[in-house]
Amino acid sequence: MQSAPSVLLGLQMPDVDRWSERVAVALGKNPGPFTGPGTNTYLVGRGRRRLLLDTGDGRPDYLPVLERALLETGCEIQEIVLTHGHPDHLGGARQVLERFGARRVSKLPWPGNDERYGVEVEPLADGSVVESEGATLRAVHTPGHAPDHLAFWLDEERALFSGDNVLGLGTTVIPAQPGSLRLYLASLELLLALRPGAIYPAHGPRIADGVAKLREYLEHRREREAQVLAVLAEGPARIPEIVRRVYAAYPEALHAAAAQSVGAQLLKLAEEGRARPGAGEPLEARWELP
Repeated sequence: MQSAPSVLLGLQMPDVDRWSERVAVALGKNPGPFTGPGTNTYLVGRGRRRLLLDTGDGRPDYLPVLERALLETGCEIQEIVLTHGHPDHLGGARQVLERFGARRVSKLPWPGNDERYGVEVEPLADGSVVESEGATLRAVHTPGHAPDHLAFWLDEERALFSGDNVLGLGTTVIPAQPGSLRLYLASLELLLALRPGAIYPAHGPRIADGVAKLREYLEHRREREAQVLAVLAEGPARIPEIVRRVYAAYPEALHAAAAQSVGAQLLKLAEEGRARPGAGEPLEARWELP
């Protein structure tokens, strides 16, 4: 009998927690199939003024949690730094600014996406450095889940804020568009080369052994590719059929997310000449081996 998979759905976490002397976490209060217990937003540093890394999606319940985290750590927000422009990371920035006043908001720009949030963004790039007292964050461009995705290396701990590229439980959804599984795998290899100790993910609990988790993620993607190819070896199939067979052990609530990742897997295989879609829109078509 196949064991139940590890997933974020149904996971409970405290609203406020302290994960190291430099890292406190405030839960975004936005639970769901894609977010698990919610987005982890982080207060980073050791001084009176600290970085807020990610902002949740703007739920009213988040502000009391953030205020409690600020009170318990004895700090205020120096500025906001964002891993990427998905709603559950950038969507709460305006709410935070309205509550706490003007602060710099920094991220790698995503033209055509960021503008809808009504927040002025200062650009970051690969290698950009953001500092607060006792904490130095170095931006690492890690596209695949999103084109603007940044992970942040915490110099003082040799630890990694992974954003959505690595989760505390379960695996990352790769949107078929505008995501890219090929770029995502390259990003995982890049992060593995850093050999992080702990990983602080955007969703789920702290990861103690970053190297082991990254290796696990890469192996998982290799296994998924083999499973998708095995389905196609039995004949042409559309994405929903592939999802039903490959993700049979998963709750149906997660099948929509799985369909995104299967679509990204098929597009990667097409780029490599190892699978091809039939007539029509590729994500709606019947896929087959060449």
